[in-house]
Amino acid sequence: MLIIPAIDLKDGRCVRLFQGEMDKETIYFENPVEAAKHWLAEGATFIHVVDLNGAVEGRRVHTKEVEAICQIGLSVELGGGLRSIEAVEAALNLGVSRVVIGTAAYNDAEFLRALCKNFPGKIVVGIDARQGKVAVKGWKETTSMDTVELATRCEGDGAARIIYTDISRDGTSEGVNVDETLKIARAVKIPIIASGGVATLDDIRRLIPLEKEGVEGVIVGKALYSGVFTLREALFVAAN
Repeated sequence: MLIIPAIDLKDGRCVRLFQGEMDKETIYFENPVEAAKHWLAEGATFIHVVDLNGAVEGRRVHTKEVEAICQIGLSVELGGGLRSIEAVEAALNLGVSRVVIGTAAYNDAEFLRALCKNFPGKIVVGIDARQGKVAVKGWKETTSMDTVELATRCEGDGAARIIYTDISRDGTSEGVNVDETLKIARAVKIPIIASGGVATLDDIRRLIPLEKEGVEGVIVGKALYSGVFTLREALFVAAN
């Protein structure tokens, strides 16, 4: 199982938010490139980068930081504020391996289909949820749409994979939502990446049996940054 460290960008720094609240942040690295170098040294091959300002504002904000991170030798998955074909193309031109579309995938199925056609294999849909309902606009709004409904629609539109995040657990160390992750994985044939709430190595152990159901990886943030376990330890658990 792929263990993917998260780097959340806000105001030029690497931070973690509590339940997605922009005013509840903890700063871990003043320079996010140093965060990426740290995870590379720990054994990461892939990192998940979110432009938090971009997600809220609906435009790319941390272009310079993302480009610098892409140059250190890691595969980079980028989300946050990518709401046009031009924005996605610009991100890929920076060296990003694949992009994550959230709000735009929910709002505009035609746009998602166009992206998947123009950039095959590069488009990931981030489905963020509260109590099983899709949340959008940087987690500011919760919709009436069920997560499984959006997942199946996005698969049909050509998405390469889905990242599922339970917002109520993100940054809380309450444990990953295995049941909801499994429900989505069984509803689609494309790979699923779990996210939100990983608290201990046991959370990773609980996800490993879901690999056969299509859960290919897990994004880890706060547990790594606060030193609950190291990336090397997580990679060892995943490999064994």
